[in-house]
Amino acid sequence: MRKLIMIRGNSGSGKSSAAKALQHRLGRNTLMIPQDVVRREMLWAHDGNNTAAIPLLISLLEYGYANSEITIMEGILNSEWYKPLFQQAVRIFQVQNIYAYYYDLTFAETLKRHETKSNRFDFGETQMRRWWNEKDYIGFIKEKTITEELTLDETVELILSDVQYMAADKQAKEGV
Repeated sequence: MRKLIMIRGNSGSGKSSAAKALQHRLGRNTLMIPQDVVRREMLWAHDGNNTAAIPLLISLLEYGYANSEITIMEGILNSEWYKPLFQQAVRIFQVQNIYAYYYDLTFAETLKRHETKSNRFDFGETQMRRWWNEKDYIGFIKEKTITEELTLDETVELILSDVQYMAADKQAKEGV
């Protein structure tokens, strides 16, 4: 069964690091869709309501479903602005095959983590504060909360455990 892992949260929270680590642990042909790359680099589009990134992100989800056992999508992905994307994700993958995670960290923690990144000079506190969304949960897709107490390795293990557990549980139900 095809699966979608969604990792969301504020800038600097650790989403990209977790997604990259997961992709390497899950192996080749695991599609990773980074919102920043699609929106900022591929399209050079503004974020917000009706962003031009949504149709391309949906197409990439469809590609992932057709060609990869597991697709990982990560980004800030504001719950209001990207609601059409999330609705299409449910249509494509079915809600039971979506493993969604939300980094619920303090603003101070995201600033601290941002200072450790290679792109820390590309933007700073002012921009991060402007992008900040407090507890921006999707609502109609259940998201597990990732807190600042979890390390990167623990976060990756949690997600892998969820995805593999569900795969093993499904196989047991199907008698495989």
